[in-house]
Amino acid sequence: MQQIHPDDVIWRNARLATMDPDHPAPYGLIDNSALVVREDTLLAVIPDEDVPADHPGCIDLEGRLVTPGLIDCHTHLVFGGDRAAEWEQRLNGVAYQTIAAQGGGINATVTATRGSSQETLLQLAQQRLQRLMREGVTTLEIKSGYGLNADAEEKMLRVARQLARDNPVEIGSTLLAAHAVPAEFRGDPDAYLTLVCEHIMPDLWQKGLFEAVDVFCENVGFTPAQTERLFQAATALGIPVKGHVEQLSNLGGAALVSRYHGLSADHIEYLDEEGVQAMAHSGTVAVLLPGAFYFLQERQRPPVEQLRQQGVPMAVATDYNPGTSPFASLHLAMNMACVQFGLTRKKPGPVSPVMRRGRLGAEKPTGSLKPVTWPTSSSGTRGIRWRWCTNRGATRFINAYFGGKHHDAVAARTRAGLAGARRQRRGQQRKTYFPDHRSE
Repeated sequence: MQQIHPDDVIWRNARLATMDPDHPAPYGLIDNSALVVREDTLLAVIPDEDVPADHPGCIDLEGRLVTPGLIDCHTHLVFGGDRAAEWEQRLNGVAYQTIAAQGGGINATVTATRGSSQETLLQLAQQRLQRLMREGVTTLEIKSGYGLNADAEEKMLRVARQLARDNPVEIGSTLLAAHAVPAEFRGDPDAYLTLVCEHIMPDLWQKGLFEAVDVFCENVGFTPAQTERLFQAATALGIPVKGHVEQLSNLGGAALVSRYHGLSADHIEYLDEEGVQAMAHSGTVAVLLPGAFYFLQERQRPPVEQLRQQGVPMAVATDYNPGTSPFASLHLAMNMACVQFGLTRKKPGPVSPVMRRGRLGAEKPTGSLKPVTWPTSSSGTRGIRWRWCTNRGATRFINAYFGGKHHDAVAARTRAGLAGARRQRRGQQRKTYFPDHRSE
């Protein structure tokens, strides 16, 4: 039996979604359980009946669902400006490729981002991050890619690093300098790629500003040959790679990512059987981005069933960005993935909290409710990450814990919720105690 210290906190009477792949129930669900937490470490998961009756540090969750902290493994959180006008163009039938060719799309955000100070970008990104945190996101990736020159790319990555210092979340940074060809290199993408491979990437890598390199391999981005050139340069420096691939057409980008043992292949609506096989062989994660699929009004769905049959690990992410997925809600992304891509809880497939941390460029244990012992460290690891939400009616997010501490934005409301749970059952309004993320 687990030895319990008087100072341990025990969250009892919980329904746990452990996300343990070895557990037979969907999501690794365990009823009538308790979590034993010591400082910032999940020490044990025990049956509720084993909780000492006289333990002073018990909190009764009254059967609520407890899950690991959510992981948003693909975001473009740092940018300036907005692209609202493009939405109207798309409603009038203008294709994204046409908008990009006219100087819109990514390059419009590049102009706004270059013109924004680091302080302004930080303030805007902090507001966006708060929205994700309020939904229980505790680990995320942030890409650059709206700078497209050395100074602006560095500025974006420094903002991401500052966000990691200022907030109790894990943030992995990705260099996406090969997001588009900037206006000053229009007509000569190879020259720009030389700048990325020989100057921007090695310099920012040496400064320790990112963990992986990404590329937009597409007809409106970079060719497979150019993508491979970037991957070769990254591999020579020991940098992991990933790719935006097969979003608008099939160029064989996923197979290319897999050839370099890439962390992930993202979007993949036009992924073919060869690409699926390559990803299965390399263990490359398929990251599904239903927000962009919806916003661009695409019709070609990613081959989820083939990925599932071949055992390709999958994840769902927001792809939060100003132009093609302006949704800072991982809950919404998961819902979209079920509705649009046919994901169900009964079939093996992606659940965002299970996304392996290695796919973000780090190897700390995150994404399950299994006993682990890793301390808080000066490098930013903050131990246990999980959240709970009500199991009555519509999903309403209650609270998030980061490193054993409340998320400041909802801490006071959560204390009121725990203290007032009994009053709530007497008929007071639920919204007093359980903020609904849908009101954002």
